[in-house]
Amino acid sequence: MPDRAAHAIAAAAAPRRRVLAAGLLLATVPAAAQEAWPDRPIRLIVGFGPGGAGDITARLLGPKLTEALGKPVVIENRPGAGSIVAAETVARSQPDGHTWLLATNTTATAPALYNRLPFDPMRDFELVSRVSFFDHVIAVTPNLPVRNLAELAAYAHANPGKLNIGSISVGNATHLGAALLRTMLGTPDVTLVTYRSTPELLNATATGEVQVASEILPPALSQITAGRIRAIAIAAPERFSRLPDVPTSAESGLPGYIVRSWNGIAVPARTPRQIVERLNAELRRILALPEIRERLLDIGVNPSATTPEEFRNFFAEEAARWSRVIADAQIEKQ
Repeated sequence: MPDRAAHAIAAAAAPRRRVLAAGLLLATVPAAAQEAWPDRPIRLIVGFGPGGAGDITARLLGPKLTEALGKPVVIENRPGAGSIVAAETVARSQPDGHTWLLATNTTATAPALYNRLPFDPMRDFELVSRVSFFDHVIAVTPNLPVRNLAELAAYAHANPGKLNIGSISVGNATHLGAALLRTMLGTPDVTLVTYRSTPELLNATATGEVQVASEILPPALSQITAGRIRAIAIAAPERFSRLPDVPTSAESGLPGYIVRSWNGIAVPARTPRQIVERLNAELRRILALPEIRERLLDIGVNPSATTPEEFRNFFAEEAARWSRVIADAQIEKQ
């Protein structure tokens, strides 16, 4: 009788054990899949055309990431609509770690600039790491009689309506930097002039068509070293190593004027944490390599890796800060 009872209990327990075993097996599948990542080529989506500092940065990192991960990292340029096309492509991709976005200032400021967006930057992305800063530079036409930002403010007040600050198209980071500069100079009658491209802006500054340019450092660096335009401030907390004689904004007489473009890597929301952490570790390692750091500095780019949490906090702070600048400058949403 006891044997028969024991057999009955064992038979009743068998289905429960099978269910438990099946559950344990299913629970191990995602971990096994994640261990196999990546299992095919990876797409790094860049929201602008080839040749810019961000694109060059992505192409510099690509081979190192390919070597580290064992699968090709393919740079895919998708310019247009203020990088919205690129961001939407990644936001709607499978969260399996095989599609990345080169996130930029524009990714963070898009909600303040556009009435409708096909994605939510904070909700639809896992932010892996910041990659680099592109310091902004304030440069002037060579014959403008100012040597720093304090003298620029004095000149603007002494010559109302006669000073123009040039930048790239409305809503671009350089345009927002110009709008913030006008506010901080306390000269609302300074005119903001926008150009379609950086070469047009730099040429206009060199010839005196505009007196001041707000631009990121990488494309302006060669014009500054050649003497076609004169840098009076780097809008960053510290001087740029390749231009040691150009003061920071604080040293130039305008404390608090910090304007830095940046980029980083983002992946679709719900990408497994193990993948995010692995990619973050590889980015931090690669950006610390001396040959990578020196090459980036040579083109005017400061490498600046972070943890995922640091990048998310920074991203939120940038979105809030530039939303206020956009509102104060009365830039209409598109």
